[in-house]
Amino acid sequence: MQQKVIAFFPEAAYGPALNSVGIAQACEALGHKAVFLTDPGMQGVYADFGFEEHMLNMSAPMPAEEMARYWVDFINGHLTNFRKPPLAQIDNYVKECWAAIVDTAKWAQKELPEALERLKPDLVCVDNVILFPAIKQYGAPWVRIISCSENEIGDPDIPPHLSGMSVHDTAGHARFRARFEEVIQPIHEDFNRFLQEHGEQPYPLGTFCEPSPYMNLLLYPDAVRFKRRHPLPAERFHYLQGSVRKDRPYTIPDFPVNRHQPLLYVSFGSLGASDTFLLKRLIAALGKLPYRALVNVGEHLHEYPVLPDNVLIANWLPQPSVIAQVDVVIHHGGNNSFTECLFFGKPAIVMPYVWDGHDNAMRAQETGHGFMLDRYQWTEAQLADTLSACLSDQTLHQRLQRTSTQMQARKGTVEAAKVLDAILRQEALPLHQEGMPLKKQDR
Repeated sequence: MQQKVIAFFPEAAYGPALNSVGIAQACEALGHKAVFLTDPGMQGVYADFGFEEHMLNMSAPMPAEEMARYWVDFINGHLTNFRKPPLAQIDNYVKECWAAIVDTAKWAQKELPEALERLKPDLVCVDNVILFPAIKQYGAPWVRIISCSENEIGDPDIPPHLSGMSVHDTAGHARFRARFEEVIQPIHEDFNRFLQEHGEQPYPLGTFCEPSPYMNLLLYPDAVRFKRRHPLPAERFHYLQGSVRKDRPYTIPDFPVNRHQPLLYVSFGSLGASDTFLLKRLIAALGKLPYRALVNVGEHLHEYPVLPDNVLIANWLPQPSVIAQVDVVIHHGGNNSFTECLFFGKPAIVMPYVWDGHDNAMRAQETGHGFMLDRYQWTEAQLADTLSACLSDQTLHQRLQRTSTQMQARKGTVEAAKVLDAILRQEALPLHQEGMPLKKQDR
């Protein structure tokens, strides 16, 4: 088949960005050309992996340095809210985050139609929690990537997205949904007006994006999938086994002490690194334990002038290459960290603070793939005991090994690329809402 152009449009955050990189790498291995539409604040992320970048403003134009810090500053303004449970975050972080996301959709719509006409992609892959009308209306197939927790696609029998609740807490599910809808309603009404202004039908309260009629790729592996009352139809929803990208190789540095002791990796993501209070407390606690630890501290290297001899820090690490070599991971529950630990069969302690981290932390614990620990309400003894369990629990290790073997046998990036390739090869297209099939000239 002739080379096709696949445009990836991930949310302006490292999690969705790097998931898309993994899939794009696999698409290029099949002979297609992958390009990235990106917010200027993410400039250089995709180029570092060898991909073309095409800038698209998703907020009011601002100086490059200010743009790059937009979400960092947003997170820093909510550090106190990360101490609250998910239900109590609806009125602050969740509300403000959804307002900001709606604004990104409005800004993107100003430039997105022209960008698509200029690039003329044969397929568009969007990884975001909100609909961009221009992508739906462009005329080529589009695929939705769900890189947050699986419950971004809701069901009556599973916890609501962002709630971090147990599958068994049905009363809690109802409370969370009711409060979410109450708080989000004005923002949702504003978004529905935007949809109608651009020729789209309004969405039900609480819904900001729709499934693609072509294909929807969920990054949740089979081992942690929810049991749904209404199973998602396989012809339009495909569960990948994560999306682990190829990253730079990494050599474990020499430690001056504990050279033959278990190695830990600690990372709360690019944004979570702003929580220096927590990282300093963790580093101090780990310094008293018989382990080695690599800690990702983001741009805050200067905040850690003195370190224990068994702890090394860095402002960036090629995470997949690191996780493959360590014994235990402590992370925030972001989907990349969550699925990479499963892919490499590594036990994890998940300390969530926001968004889908709450859901992924609960899922790791409920499926027996790791431990959830409150981000702030832990003692050094609890941390030590949980690390010991990660290293010694043979049932946990056997379960992780089974999951890792399954995921590596069906590499999610390769499987996604094959799904996208199949879409590009198809002649038949989905139906219009009116029930009339699309014709090729309608693309």
